[in-house]
Amino acid sequence: MHVRHIGSAVLAAAFTFTLSTGLALAQDGAKQDMKDAGHETKDAAVDAGHGVKTGTQKTYHATKHGTKKAYHKTAHATTHASHVTAHDSKVVGDDIGHGTKVGAEDTAHGTEKAYHSTVKGTEKLGDKVAGKPTPQ
Repeated sequence: MHVRHIGSAVLAAAFTFTLSTGLALAQDGAKQDMKDAGHETKDAAVDAGHGVKTGTQKTYHATKHGTKKAYHKTAHATTHASHVTAHDSKVVGDDIGHGTKVGAEDTAHGTEKAYHSTVKGTEKLGDKVAGKPTPQ
């Protein structure tokens, strides 16, 4: 019977060892799970931070680009408007100059016509006074 007791003791020791190892592994597994959860939380926070950084940079660059584009369009429109204004002023000036020139030419023509009419009238009056017949 002594052998039986030794076999029972060995069997009991084997069960004890197996159960204690299983508990130790279960505890190590829980500890590792907590470590893994911490690492995953850290990695998620880092990924979120990178996402915010990327979004902020994209927004900054888009705003910078839009502002620069608006500046250039405004500068171009201002330059174009000044050129159009200068051109229109020149056209108006040319029109006024042309009108003045035409007016002066018309006045000169009218004066010349009046001169010739006066000369003709004076000749006619001189012929009448001299008794010459009027030409027909």
